Amino acid sequence: MSVLNYSLPKAGGFIDNLALKKRLQMLQIFLEEFPKNSFANVLDVGVTADTDALASNYFEQYFTAREKITALSNQDAKFLEELYPGLTFKKGDARQLPFDDNSMDVVFSSAVIEHIGSLQQQKQMLRECLRVARKGVFITTPNRWHPMEAHTLIPLLHWLPKSMHRRILRILGLNFYAREENLNLVDKKTLSLICNELRIKQFSIKSLSTFKIVSNLMLIIKK
Repeated sequence: MSVLNYSLPKAGGFIDNLALKKRLQMLQIFLEEFPKNSFANVLDVGVTADTDALASNYFEQYFTAREKITALSNQDAKFLEELYPGLTFKKGDARQLPFDDNSMDVVFSSAVIEHIGSLQQQKQMLRECLRVARKGVFITTPNRWHPMEAHTLIPLLHWLPKSMHRRILRILGLNFYAREENLNLVDKKTLSLICNELRIKQFSIKSLSTFKIVSNLMLIIKK
């Protein structure tokens, strides 16, 4: 995803603050599933070169054992090594991770899978995360069925069939988000489908709610 199109909500505004709050709650759930002392290294797939939004790279900000983190992105986020000493940055594609099998204890990825492309591309990303992970995988994504779409801030439109949703986004001038390779929202059913097609047996999907409606999904896989 392009750093120029990270999201439409204003950096530091209400939505950005709310996103950070939810992401910190997801980080706490991650640490409950994978306690810090239970792994030697963690790969964060899909960091961003954005430096404005409060919620950007929250894992690097709030996971204090930075020497355990390898951060990967198709963007130039090399600056993270200076910002968080001990961290290692690697440029690469989430669908073809530049790491050996079982080379990372845990693979973490936050709000990336919906920006990978088609269902097949999303499946390929998860396949790669599983290949690299020795202990488990933790992936978060917005829930398609929350009324407010977090990237465009347009309510309900994303509930339409995806072809119609994208057509209207193009009419509104939101061409970036109208392309499947940039935004392809998923739900619990889609995550379960991907796991079943990859024959993953030990997985669970947890959720967080915003205004009493599920807004975020967390796919947790133990190996």
